[in-house]
Amino acid sequence: MGLGDDLFGDLPPPTQTSTPTPQPELLHHHHPRRPSVVLKVTQTKDSSPASPPPPAAPALKSALKRPKPPTEPVPRDAESGKRLRFKTTTDASEAQVIEAMQKIASHIKNMGKMSKASKLAIQLVQAESVKPETSAHFFAILEAAMSSPTSCHQPSVRADYHALFTAAQDTAECMNKRQKNQLAVWTIRAVVANDLFTDDSFVFSKAAGRVKELISNLPVATEEDDVVEAAALQDETEMVDGDGDMNDHPSSAASFEGTAKVESDPFGLDALLGGSKKDEKTKANRMTIGRDTEEEEEEEESKQFRKLQREALINCLEIAANRYRTPWCQTVIDILAKHAFDNISRFTACQRDAIERLWTSIREQQARRKQGKTVSSKLDVNGFEWLQQKYANEKISIRHAVGGSGDRRCEQWLG
Repeated sequence: MGLGDDLFGDLPPPTQTSTPTPQPELLHHHHPRRPSVVLKVTQTKDSSPASPPPPAAPALKSALKRPKPPTEPVPRDAESGKRLRFKTTTDASEAQVIEAMQKIASHIKNMGKMSKASKLAIQLVQAESVKPETSAHFFAILEAAMSSPTSCHQPSVRADYHALFTAAQDTAECMNKRQKNQLAVWTIRAVVANDLFTDDSFVFSKAAGRVKELISNLPVATEEDDVVEAAALQDETEMVDGDGDMNDHPSSAASFEGTAKVESDPFGLDALLGGSKKDEKTKANRMTIGRDTEEEEEEEESKQFRKLQREALINCLEIAANRYRTPWCQTVIDILAKHAFDNISRFTACQRDAIERLWTSIREQQARRKQGKTVSSKLDVNGFEWLQQKYANEKISIRHAVGGSGDRRCEQWLG
């Protein structure tokens, strides 16, 4: 058989189901350098008839939308104009704010409406609606709330008063000196004094420390302060009688003014003299009088502030003394009363008497506690005092056992 003869001439033609394994080997043998092409041809010949291509996936709705135009960068000036606004921020005008403050001031006196009115006032503070232009109306709200000095100590409204005057501290910069002084006095009554009613020992100790600090900052009381206090305690009927006498005789006041004018110019020469020198002299006198009047007013306001501050601190001492039966309050009250007694010279005569009575009462209760007796005839001592009383008369044996037959008493280490 020659090289040109067909090797597979005697064999039947291959069927479609024949295995394609030998044919790639031959192709691979004849074309060793291009195996990837041979494999691709082989797969095409031996594969089944080509299936139709899969249908195209439907287009998404998002792809059918028109593209958004490119956004231009926002300048910084526009960004600075946008602010984050909270619920407490109000865009009300000044007239609306004043009207709201007037309504709050009219309702806050009522203890039944105090809670709601105080919350509205706090919202005005948080919204920064209290400004120098509206501070007088906000001060009227605080003044109406403290129309009765003891109303802030009622159990149902203590928390509301505490929250209101705590928030009012942020408005002090909008007030004048007299209003700031009055706010400081109200804060002592509504915040510091109400903290003395707490059941938290840490809050109670902090409030007592604040009272001690305020007592230390008081100036020493003078005899003039004692005289002013004694005059304030007099019966008001005398003042009413005095006012009635002046009102019954108005002609006497007019005759007094006429007499004063005649004595100042008995010969009527002021009308003949030049007006320039007289006007300059009158202007200078008015300036001097005005300066003296301002100084007197400031001094009077300072005295009134000290007087109200002393009264508020005495109120704090009374509230603390009424809680002396609470065991964990006793040590703090002892220290507070001792501090007030050591600084008794900073109070007026009547207040000094009250502090002395307070200190005497506390010393008596200390002695009762050491004896295991109280006003209620019940044992009201702490654990240490009870053990001190129990083991003070116990005998200690030679083996240091309590209750033995020895005669050594444990008085040295228990006092």
